[in-house]
Amino acid sequence: MVLERKMDVPVYDLSLIRGIWEVRVKKYRQRQKKEQERKEQSALAKIDQQWQYRIYCKKLKASELNLLHNYLERSTLTHIQPYTDLSEAEQIQKDQIHQQDQKDPDQSKLIFQLNGEQWTEFPKELQWMTYLKEWHVTETKICKLPDYTALFTQLTVLEIPKNAIAELPPEIGKLTGLRDLNVSYNRLSRVPPELGNCENLEKLLLAGNHNLSELPFELSDLKKLVHLDIAENKFVSIPICALRMHNLQLLDLSHNGLTDLPQDMDRLENLVTLFVHKNNLSYLPQSLSDIPTLKMVVVSGDELRCIPTRLCSGPDIKFIRLYDNDTSKEKKKKKEEEEKKKKEKNERRKWKEQKEEEVKKDSREKEFIHAYIATLKDRESVPYSTTKVSISCLL
Repeated sequence: MVLERKMDVPVYDLSLIRGIWEVRVKKYRQRQKKEQERKEQSALAKIDQQWQYRIYCKKLKASELNLLHNYLERSTLTHIQPYTDLSEAEQIQKDQIHQQDQKDPDQSKLIFQLNGEQWTEFPKELQWMTYLKEWHVTETKICKLPDYTALFTQLTVLEIPKNAIAELPPEIGKLTGLRDLNVSYNRLSRVPPELGNCENLEKLLLAGNHNLSELPFELSDLKKLVHLDIAENKFVSIPICALRMHNLQLLDLSHNGLTDLPQDMDRLENLVTLFVHKNNLSYLPQSLSDIPTLKMVVVSGDELRCIPTRLCSGPDIKFIRLYDNDTSKEKKKKKEEEEKKKKEKNERRKWKEQKEEEVKKDSREKEFIHAYIATLKDRESVPYSTTKVSISCLL
């Protein structure tokens, strides 16, 4: 006889289990973040950086070393001091001058600028200028950011448009003080999810990368973002992370491949300006009219068929329809080009036929002339026929 054992299996709500799991994951990430901060703030990293700086200075010439020292003396926030072989008294005097320079409020904002196609990489001296607050690098042939980018923790503005940058390193997520990031008109095909760690980011410009078609969901953590520009890319829909940026005020989605807008556009409660022109939109959702802060909407009106009445008639909203849509122009241009090509083909075909006929006529005439000349030569040498005449006379 087999005894049956009864077991009571508790059944919980899946949402409770999910909540417990999310809390544990959050705590684990917080521990990881604290451990990483502890390593970054440890004395070993600073000592290693000092030694690397001294080794680098030993390799420089005297003129290069003086230039580097003069630039580093502008520092107000760096812990790296210029390496020299001065005596202690001279060094103390120099430190006093350096402290006086720190009191100058004009030195509190330091900017690094780089421009010109002759630059293919960042200068090596930049790795010692960790006190910089702004980078402005434009119209160069630089393909990537340097490996030491994560050391610039005090960076607030990173403007690197119109270069050849193909990717952003994951270390960019360590620039937690970053407020303005401009990577427009480069060659990006993806954005690292670590960018979502830049919690203070207020302005993100990614226009004109052409190969960019999606954004990672982790960017939804950018709660302070107010300006997002992803125009002139290959987006076919609004990224999900953009709909979770509740403080977003300006959203530029122009020059993409959008065919519709999501019905939950009213998630963007603080949206003021929306650019969706140069797309393939045929209608606008009713939820757009439910955004209380919306002041301007710019769309392409050629293919637009359905528009909420409140958007058109609302006195507080500037609804702008552009009728110079690229799609219609491109269609007209394509038709014109096709017609031109057909005409050119017909003309070429007729011209070829005429040429062929002329060539045939010329060849026939040449053959006839050659044959005629040959017969003339034959006539001069050998007669075609001979006749014998015999005369008999009778007496």
